[in-house]
Amino acid sequence: MPLSALAVLLFLLLFGGEVRAQFSPTSTGMGARRVELAPEEPPKAIEVAISPGLSSALFFDSELVQESVDFEGRDRFSLVDIGRTTIRLIPSERISSGERLRLIVRFRDESAPASATFLLVMHPAKAELVVEVYRQKRGVESYREEAREARAEAHRYREELARLRAERNSPGGLAGLISTGAMNPHGVEGRDLLKAITQAAGSPLAVRNAYGYRSARRVAVEVGLDFPEGARPWTARDATLRGKSGEELKILQVWQDTPVPSEKFIRVVIEAEATADAARGIFTLKLWEANGPRTVTLGNVTFP
Repeated sequence: MPLSALAVLLFLLLFGGEVRAQFSPTSTGMGARRVELAPEEPPKAIEVAISPGLSSALFFDSELVQESVDFEGRDRFSLVDIGRTTIRLIPSERISSGERLRLIVRFRDESAPASATFLLVMHPAKAELVVEVYRQKRGVESYREEAREARAEAHRYREELARLRAERNSPGGLAGLISTGAMNPHGVEGRDLLKAITQAAGSPLAVRNAYGYRSARRVAVEVGLDFPEGARPWTARDATLRGKSGEELKILQVWQDTPVPSEKFIRVVIEAEATADAARGIFTLKLWEANGPRTVTLGNVTFP
């Protein structure tokens, strides 16, 4: 069994609950990223995205010198588990968004390269589930697996391109929604979410109103946010909509009317792709800004 399949299988068996809590249907293959360490090239720091409360794991095809792992900011992680060939991390809220922490590992054998350096980059909402690190020559099956993943990714890009072309060539307004199949004869249903949603402590903006919408193949959340007096400009960059079991809806767009209106109020609309079955349940919405660490997190988001 190739390391890619073995690593993910082991991770699912050991930490299945936390894996489900961050798995995204848009991840490549089984959610693993492959890193090759070439002995003839100068060592370069490998960036790995981490996020508060989400589990990330590094799998190595060589045994580590566990006592020689050099870990910057170790006390700011809620879990650091260093095994013979694995490192599992769960960062705490004490790490700021965009912060970069250095992690250096050394290998027990005498092969080159003798070490590897990683830069753990804090992201407000997304983390890499599994990173596989290879030092040895890859076999034929490894290349076949990579080719399968590349074909699957190309297929997803072709589907996305076809969708964008269809929407571009369709008329605007209601006619466009009908022509692309985003709305059926039942129309668009809406729901007032303000009394039901919860807001994470320390949010830079206060929620004035919130609505959830659902059509045939789309859902949307409209959020009105108030700026506190003297607050810096805030512009939404991206968002996630994650269900209780960890599944993420595919975000299609995040729209904001204006960064800082004169009345200190902004409106943000998050649109996602979802069937009627996928839209059931309770979701957590996380919005993060374009040029800073401030995030808005809303829980108990539901759709009609």
